[in-house]
Amino acid sequence: MGEVRQMPVPDGLDGMRIDAGLSRLLGLSRTVVAGLAEDGRVALDGRPAGKSDRLPGGAWLEIELPDAAGAGAKGTGIDGPVEVVAGLGILHSDEDIVVVDKPVGVAAHPSPGWEGPTVTGGLAALGERLSTSGAAERQGIVHRLDAGTTGVMVVAKSERAYTVLKQAFRDRTVDKRYHAVVQGHPDPSSGTIDAPIDRHPRHDYRFAVVQGGRPSVTHYDTMEAFRAASLLDVHLETGRTHQIRVHFSAMRHPCVGDLTYGADPTLAARVGLSRQWLHAHRLGFEHPADGRYVEFVSPHPDDLAAALDILRD
Repeated sequence: MGEVRQMPVPDGLDGMRIDAGLSRLLGLSRTVVAGLAEDGRVALDGRPAGKSDRLPGGAWLEIELPDAAGAGAKGTGIDGPVEVVAGLGILHSDEDIVVVDKPVGVAAHPSPGWEGPTVTGGLAALGERLSTSGAAERQGIVHRLDAGTTGVMVVAKSERAYTVLKQAFRDRTVDKRYHAVVQGHPDPSSGTIDAPIDRHPRHDYRFAVVQGGRPSVTHYDTMEAFRAASLLDVHLETGRTHQIRVHFSAMRHPCVGDLTYGADPTLAARVGLSRQWLHAHRLGFEHPADGRYVEFVSPHPDDLAAALDILRD
């Protein structure tokens, strides 16, 4: 077994089962967490806890993590251990890049008005050295995910990586694949949305399809259709802020749970979502050190998987 982690249970996990809550907190599979509990490796306030016990917010958690080999890597293309800190999974780390599996409620970097956790802060807690290129509060950040969007992000550690990856995103050579569940059934079931995006003319915190905005292109394919919604595979050609959310809202098919962009709150409540159903599922790019193609994949987190199960019923 590996290191012992000690921490208070976040209030947001209060009442969740051990296997589900610690899977979300630590980035491990529910099966691995259940096995740790069965082996007596999980304790709450000094007492052994079973996999189906409930997490009390604020309780003192002690968990003996599996070693790196046992944890396994979620990525493909490069093999390596998974490390976790406050739910931030590290899919891969080398001298040039670190690839993270970002959980919900974590922003890419500090910004005015944001007081929650950040990817850059989590990496600093793990002792990762990041590129010093870019603005001070976003060093190493070459692309971003919304705080409410989960999935794969790459962060630059070396100056070389920062330069190469920023250019790759500008040149649109990075393969960015998302899964999204949208309300209704897009027609056609597969297609391209080519509509310019800029800030909303009346709401500063929102974006919208605006004539004269920045060129924005989204490709999509329907993977599965339900009575009330559709699961899409989405390929971003450009990378504008809120691009997927804005484009599908403009089509009158907002992401399920995305109340900011017009989603039905009744449907969001029925599937148990308090954020948009949107997940950065796969990221592929040429490694900045040697040019070989690498790819990393993130499975659907528990809340999105649970919502899918409800929609399928």
